[in-house]
Amino acid sequence: MEPFNIISSNLMEYLSISSLVSGLRFVFLIFICLPGIYLLSNWIRKHLSQKFTPQQAMIVGKLVFYSGLFVIFFSIFSELGFKLTHLLGAAGIAGIAVGFASQTSVSNIISGLFLITEKPFQVDDIITVHGITGIVLSIDTLSVKLRTFDNKYVRIPNETIIKNHVTNVTHFPIRRMDIKIGIAYKEDIGRVRKILTDVARSNPLCLNEPEPLVIFLEFGNSSLDLQFSVWLEKSNWLPLKNSITEEIKLRFDEEEIEIPFPHMTIYTGSVTDPLPIRIFGEKKEI
Repeated sequence: MEPFNIISSNLMEYLSISSLVSGLRFVFLIFICLPGIYLLSNWIRKHLSQKFTPQQAMIVGKLVFYSGLFVIFFSIFSELGFKLTHLLGAAGIAGIAVGFASQTSVSNIISGLFLITEKPFQVDDIITVHGITGIVLSIDTLSVKLRTFDNKYVRIPNETIIKNHVTNVTHFPIRRMDIKIGIAYKEDIGRVRKILTDVARSNPLCLNEPEPLVIFLEFGNSSLDLQFSVWLEKSNWLPLKNSITEEIKLRFDEEEIEIPFPHMTIYTGSVTDPLPIRIFGEKKEI
């Protein structure tokens, strides 16, 4: 009996050591590897964004994160006693079932690959899609995430973006701002053109090259309609929009340039009597 007791004791000691090692591996995978792969992917993304575009850095970071996550989860299942062959077989069957049920997702994935390859826009660009304008937060395999200027989060499927017109507002380093201005018919267009050109040249946010333009558009109902176009760096759009409109108004007031507004004339016809109008300040009745 003594040899049997020795064998049993050694077996129990081996099992206890094996269980302890397995438990330590499980704890290491959960509490060390999972946070570690997350921190590593973020570090890679920040490091690559200094040398490459933010979108390329995001793709590499996500690739590292999901690859590490895949390895960690399979390692955890192995520690729990699941065989890798069984897991792969179950994953294959589940993949076939999910593939039939997610044709839209597959279409979005393919569209996402086209977006990443073609690069019509990148992270931090300002785009307009289907009437929605916002800053690109990410370009993922299924959708594009935007943040609008009133701080709303918008998710647009990649397939929708591929099928619709997309306007990249910040693709080029400079932009043109078009301001429609109406002046009274009595004003001298040449004089107004000189005043607007002076306003553009005195504003430090306006570019001298290309030169600002003043284009006569049409004879409006109550005004001569002009288009005042100035060029600027794309990052200065909002500051210039606020400053130059105020400067135009102040300069027009100084130069006594009239900005007309719609007038209304009430006609009652030749048969009916005129409308009675009373001016209370002067106590007169017309």
